[in-house]
Amino acid sequence: MRDKVTRLFVAAAIAEACSWLALLVGMLVKYGPPENELGVKIFGPIHGGLFVAYVVLTLAVARLHRWSLLATAVALVSAVPPFATLIFERWARRRGMLGVARRPVREPVRIG
Repeated sequence: MRDKVTRLFVAAAIAEACSWLALLVGMLVKYGPPENELGVKIFGPIHGGLFVAYVVLTLAVARLHRWSLLATAVALVSAVPPFATLIFERWARRRGMLGVARRPVREPVRIG
Protein backbone atom coordinates (compact mmCIF):
# COMPACT_ATOMS: atom_id res chain seq x y z
CA MET A 1 0.00 0.00 0.00
CA ARG A 2 2.77 2.42 0.99
CA ASP A 3 4.72 1.85 -2.23
CA LYS A 4 1.58 2.16 -4.35
CA VAL A 5 0.60 5.50 -2.80
CA THR A 6 4.17 6.76 -3.19
CA ARG A 7 4.21 5.76 -6.88
CA LEU A 8 0.88 7.53 -7.37
CA PHE A 9 2.33 10.63 -5.71
CA VAL A 10 5.32 10.61 -8.08
CA ALA A 11 3.00 10.12 -11.08
CA ALA A 12 0.79 12.97 -9.88
CA ALA A 13 3.81 15.27 -9.48
CA ILE A 14 4.90 14.54 -13.05
CA ALA A 15 1.37 14.79 -14.47
CA GLU A 16 0.70 18.06 -12.64
CA ALA A 17 3.87 19.57 -14.14
CA CYS A 18 2.91 18.35 -17.63
CA SER A 19 -0.56 19.82 -17.23
CA TRP A 20 1.05 23.14 -16.28
CA LEU A 21 2.93 23.06 -19.58
CA ALA A 22 -0.27 22.30 -21.52
CA LEU A 23 -2.16 25.05 -19.70
CA LEU A 24 0.62 27.59 -20.34
CA VAL A 25 0.59 26.72 -24.04
CA GLY A 26 -3.21 27.02 -24.03
CA MET A 27 -2.94 30.46 -22.41
CA LEU A 28 -0.33 31.51 -24.96
CA VAL A 29 -2.70 30.55 -27.76
CA LYS A 30 -5.66 32.21 -26.02
CA TYR A 31 -3.93 35.55 -25.47
CA GLY A 32 -1.63 35.39 -28.49
CA PRO A 33 -2.38 36.12 -32.13
CA PRO A 34 -4.64 33.09 -32.73
CA GLU A 35 -6.95 34.12 -29.82
CA ASN A 36 -8.38 30.63 -29.45
CA GLU A 37 -9.72 29.58 -26.03
CA LEU A 38 -9.92 25.86 -26.80
CA GLY A 39 -6.60 25.00 -25.09
CA VAL A 40 -7.59 26.68 -21.85
CA LYS A 41 -11.06 25.09 -21.94
CA ILE A 42 -9.50 21.63 -22.33
CA PHE A 43 -6.39 21.85 -20.17
CA GLY A 44 -7.79 24.10 -17.42
CA PRO A 45 -10.05 21.43 -15.91
CA ILE A 46 -7.42 18.72 -16.46
CA HIS A 47 -4.84 20.80 -14.60
CA GLY A 48 -7.35 21.51 -11.84
CA GLY A 49 -8.09 17.83 -11.35
CA LEU A 50 -4.40 16.92 -11.30
CA PHE A 51 -3.74 19.75 -8.83
CA VAL A 52 -6.36 18.32 -6.45
CA ALA A 53 -4.99 14.78 -6.92
CA TYR A 54 -1.46 16.01 -6.14
CA VAL A 55 -2.64 17.75 -2.96
CA VAL A 56 -4.53 14.68 -1.73
CA LEU A 57 -1.62 12.35 -2.53
CA THR A 58 0.84 14.74 -0.89
CA LEU A 59 -1.13 14.58 2.34
CA ALA A 60 -1.33 10.77 2.14
CA VAL A 61 2.40 10.33 1.44
CA ALA A 62 3.35 12.87 4.12
CA ARG A 63 1.40 10.85 6.66
CA LEU A 64 2.73 7.48 5.47
CA HIS A 65 6.35 8.62 5.44
CA ARG A 66 5.99 10.83 8.52
CA TRP A 67 7.16 14.04 6.90
CA SER A 68 7.64 17.11 9.03
CA LEU A 69 5.07 19.86 8.88
CA LEU A 70 7.57 22.06 7.02
CA ALA A 71 8.28 19.39 4.37
CA THR A 72 4.56 18.82 3.89
CA ALA A 73 3.94 22.56 3.53
CA VAL A 74 6.74 22.89 0.96
CA ALA A 75 5.29 19.95 -1.00
CA LEU A 76 1.85 21.55 -1.00
CA VAL A 77 3.15 24.99 -1.99
CA SER A 78 5.15 23.42 -4.82
CA ALA A 79 1.86 22.72 -6.60
CA VAL A 80 1.37 26.45 -7.24
CA PRO A 81 4.38 27.53 -9.37
CA PRO A 82 4.79 25.77 -12.70
CA PHE A 83 7.00 22.65 -12.63
CA ALA A 84 7.85 22.95 -8.91
CA THR A 85 6.29 19.54 -8.17
CA LEU A 86 9.07 17.95 -10.23
CA ILE A 87 11.72 19.79 -8.25
CA PHE A 88 10.14 18.80 -4.94
CA GLU A 89 9.74 15.16 -5.97
CA ARG A 90 13.43 14.88 -6.93
CA TRP A 91 14.50 16.66 -3.74
CA ALA A 92 12.35 14.37 -1.60
CA ARG A 93 13.59 11.23 -3.39
CA ARG A 94 17.26 12.18 -2.93
CA ARG A 95 16.69 12.62 0.79
CA GLY A 96 14.91 9.29 1.18
CA MET A 97 11.58 10.92 1.97
CA LEU A 98 9.80 8.65 -0.52
CA GLY A 99 11.30 5.44 0.80
CA VAL A 100 14.73 4.43 -0.38
CA ALA A 101 17.04 7.17 -1.61
CA ARG A 102 17.73 7.11 -5.35
CA ARG A 103 21.50 7.20 -4.99
CA PRO A 104 23.10 4.84 -2.51
CA VAL A 105 25.34 6.45 0.08
CA ARG A 106 28.98 5.66 -0.66
CA GLU A 107 31.16 4.23 2.03
CA PRO A 108 34.49 5.97 2.53
CA VAL A 109 37.41 4.15 0.97
CA ARG A 110 39.76 2.74 3.59
CA ILE A 111 43.32 2.06 2.68
CA GLY A 112 45.20 -0.51 4.66
